[in-house]
Amino acid sequence: MPTTSASDGTSLHYRIMGEGPRTVVLVHGWMVSGAVWNSMLEKFDLTGLRLVIPDGRGTGQSGKPTGGYTLQQLAQDVLTVADAAGAQRFTLVGHSMGGQLAQWVAAQVPGRVDALMLVNPVPAAGLPLPPDAAGLFRTSAGNREQQATIVNLSCKTLPPEGLEAMLKDAANTCAPAIENIFDAWTKGGFAEKLSAITAPTLVVATDDAFLPPAFLRQSVVEPIRRARLAYLPGPGHYPQMERPVELAAMISSFLAGSAPA
Repeated sequence: MPTTSASDGTSLHYRIMGEGPRTVVLVHGWMVSGAVWNSMLEKFDLTGLRLVIPDGRGTGQSGKPTGGYTLQQLAQDVLTVADAAGAQRFTLVGHSMGGQLAQWVAAQVPGRVDALMLVNPVPAAGLPLPPDAAGLFRTSAGNREQQATIVNLSCKTLPPEGLEAMLKDAANTCAPAIENIFDAWTKGGFAEKLSAITAPTLVVATDDAFLPPAFLRQSVVEPIRRARLAYLPGPGHYPQMERPVELAAMISSFLAGSAPA
């Protein structure tokens, strides 16, 4: 399992699947690690692809520092992993807060991102939550019951084994990551950067109570020049866990339709 070092020395762990000429970086969201993609990856056709799946700082097998949990540093960590994997150009697939980071990277280095797929992404402007939800989310580190409540609020069609896998993964995310990354993604603050994105972009919306399709169209699709919306009915916030076959098919279709020249 390869690792590299972030700009502040934090160890960043990542996996590589496939040996194809096209690199796709999968960026996970808050509370979980790159393991959140596992159910979907079991159904995924790797032909022609090389997938790079990082564990963000504070999660999974990456280092657990006390600091560095800003959107800018987390986005830089994604680029550090891409560099370590030898990916000069790559496609980004980001989920939730990982979709927010993917927007940052695609705006920061537009020449390196050949296509962008955002699955239930947090908008660049952030996503303030009501006080009761914010309190539940921000104080959930190490609390299995709170984390189960969050997952159950977020999902509509998650099988019991999926819930167990996510809670096992979340238990390994350190408290500074839970608290500070929550603060970072809810605040956002870089909507003005979106005009710099040049990659063809697909935003996937589901029946997510927190990020409904009309909201994503207004806050993410409209500000990005080459973006369009696709709707996957049924699942809530975690389609890669709730509907892995369907999301794998959507990603494969998007990759086929956005192959770089």
